[in-house]
Amino acid sequence: MLVAMPEEGAALVEAMSVSDRVEHGRRTFLFGDLWGTPAVVVVARCGKVAAATTVTELIVRFGVGRVICTGVAGGVGDRVAIGDVVVADALVQHDLDPRPLWPRHIVPLLDTGTFETEPDLSARIADAARAHADLDGAGGDVHRGLIASGDQFIHGPAMAGEIRDALPDVLAVEMEGAAVAQVCHEYGVPFAVFRTISDRADGDAAADFGESLGSFAASHTRGILSRVFGGGSGGV
Repeated sequence: MLVAMPEEGAALVEAMSVSDRVEHGRRTFLFGDLWGTPAVVVVARCGKVAAATTVTELIVRFGVGRVICTGVAGGVGDRVAIGDVVVADALVQHDLDPRPLWPRHIVPLLDTGTFETEPDLSARIADAARAHADLDGAGGDVHRGLIASGDQFIHGPAMAGEIRDALPDVLAVEMEGAAVAQVCHEYGVPFAVFRTISDRADGDAAADFGESLGSFAASHTRGILSRVFGGGSGGV
């Protein structure tokens, strides 16, 4: 389980029965039980490099069999609102542009730039998100589709519009998911990414981000994953 910021993972840590912790690479890896399932929770810090190095550690050093990346994101899809949840079907790096050597968004030498999530795990997360919205009273809509990652905090119409023009199907933007996806793809590890929408990637994004991070984002993550891990879906 990977998040970028302590606030995004705080509710998971509170729910976790921690049996061990490992300090490595300036990160704290917490081992324990989440709703009956063995898990590792780590704060990767923000950005694609931080996410890639952290998920590599999870896979290579600690041998995790599946990866979930969660936290908040900016909503850029037309019907994506603050408080909604976006479950990724695929991820792409919106700021990757190796032209003219390779097409835009293509990872050089991999011949792809779009990394698909594990279908079954993503479907279960989406079902859990809908149940959390409806049965737990969290509200908001649940969306499935493309999430785009880049080393930028998108905070204005021009920035968001440029990404939408290049990637018309994009629903949300953040800074880690596609890096996690590429590493999992290369190591053959199933993964899922879901995000609570904290802002609309517009001129109010910074203020909305801070407010959402401190209010409902962490509780959304906990409510959704409690159903995935222990809510009758068979765990991960």
